[in-house]
Amino acid sequence: MTNALQDRPVLVVDFGAQYAQLIARRVREASIYSEVVPHTTPVEELLARKPGALILSGGPSSVYASDAPGLDPALLEAGVPVLGICYGFQAMAQALGGTVAKTGRREYGSTVAEVKDTESTLFNGQTPEQSVWMSHGDAVTKAPEGMAVTATTLGAEVAAFEDDEAHRYGVQWHPEVMHSTFGQRVIENFLVRGAGLEPTWTPENVVDEQVARIREQVGEARVLCALSGGVDSSVAAALVQKAIGDQLTCVFVDHGLLRQGEAKQVEQEFVAATGVDLVVVDARERFLSALAGVSDPEEKRKIIGREFIRVFEQAARDVAGSADAEGHPVEYLVQGTLYPDVVESGGGTGAANIKSHHNVGGLPEDLQFSLIEPLRTLFKDEVRQVGLELGVPEGIVWRQPFPGPGLGIRIIGEVTAERLAVLRAADAIVREELSEAGLDREIWQCPVVLLADIRSVGVQGDGRTYGHPVVLRPVSSEDAMTADWSRLPYDLLAKVSNRITNEVAEVNRVTLDITSKPPGTIEWE
Repeated sequence: MTNALQDRPVLVVDFGAQYAQLIARRVREASIYSEVVPHTTPVEELLARKPGALILSGGPSSVYASDAPGLDPALLEAGVPVLGICYGFQAMAQALGGTVAKTGRREYGSTVAEVKDTESTLFNGQTPEQSVWMSHGDAVTKAPEGMAVTATTLGAEVAAFEDDEAHRYGVQWHPEVMHSTFGQRVIENFLVRGAGLEPTWTPENVVDEQVARIREQVGEARVLCALSGGVDSSVAAALVQKAIGDQLTCVFVDHGLLRQGEAKQVEQEFVAATGVDLVVVDARERFLSALAGVSDPEEKRKIIGREFIRVFEQAARDVAGSADAEGHPVEYLVQGTLYPDVVESGGGTGAANIKSHHNVGGLPEDLQFSLIEPLRTLFKDEVRQVGLELGVPEGIVWRQPFPGPGLGIRIIGEVTAERLAVLRAADAIVREELSEAGLDREIWQCPVVLLADIRSVGVQGDGRTYGHPVVLRPVSSEDAMTADWSRLPYDLLAKVSNRITNEVAEVNRVTLDITSKPPGTIEWE
């Protein structure tokens, strides 16, 4: 079937930009569907998608470099509205007969742009002077014929140009970053005023379209989903459940490495909200036995991944072996693949190679099911909005990222039932206090790490203690590729520390990890 919301997509042509995905996100924030495509994609293939508009991204190259990404002029002559950004702006200018030169007036960071026409397509409704984010050495010194120069800066006499007749537009700066004051307005003006696109990419419409697609794909077959309790698998399951009802069976493997209350959240709240048919496999003792005596972090990851696969395989066989009343077999497997996974794998046919400790080692390759990936066109923030539209409990929708092996890699040392209890108690306090302070949605996540193989001297009451330290790792990030430690208020840190050392008897010291990524990773193991 045709994808109504994805007809006439906005294609972001990636010239190696740091912000290509961010451009696509900004387009979607304007409620218009967008995708990232590599600049090496042939023009014929791009045009076959019948794009509603093209955005040429920035990139690290100079247009004069011998290995600079090329721009086929045929793309600009196809009649599709085009917006060039940074390198894309310069490549467009050059391809259309303008002049790009090394002027010696480089601009990096915050720059003041002077808008010459505040009624133009791009700058309608904006101020004559605005702060923009620049990152360029070369500059356009002569606009192509037919282009009206609509903005300048001290380092770029042609900082923006527009041709309404040909629907070609460009800016030297990066409107997609928040440092450009009117950046989102520039992008939306291009999409709506320049390209004539309508904002129809909304969570409600996404749900309706995906439900129709799933129903057509599945027919009367049965479907299996590995439910972890995280936002991705939960929203994917809820979408499929809405589409096909009891044809879906979810399998939740309780490996005993979850945080306090999370197993209950999946078994009770998610089921109550969605009505999904859930099979719960209690494998806590199995995982603890397999992890006994193991302290090496990589070995722990492999054991957890291996055991998960074995347990899920058996559950899948049990479900597949119990045909429904009409004898329909299990033919499909639901996966919560997101759009960044698709892009990072080359924009093609499958999910990216994610670290084993984030996806519990992956699902077994010999499971003979066709995939249903209802979220593969969505970013994480869009998944959350779709989840809310579907009625997925907010506690799951807004759940912070959590590694597949769970607390098993947040215990430095052997994983035991006693150590898990200690870490759960400390972690629960941190999550409760972050929520009480209204910060649980402002930070990316806050892992709590138990240094189980370390003891430190302390004094509690009138006696000497020899307890374990825990580490708080609050981090802020957009995509987990890079991260910085979150500057939590001192009063909050003090309250968290006091509660943990008072309420968790085995812990007598709370420390704070203030390392960015890089050099440190978000997880300790």
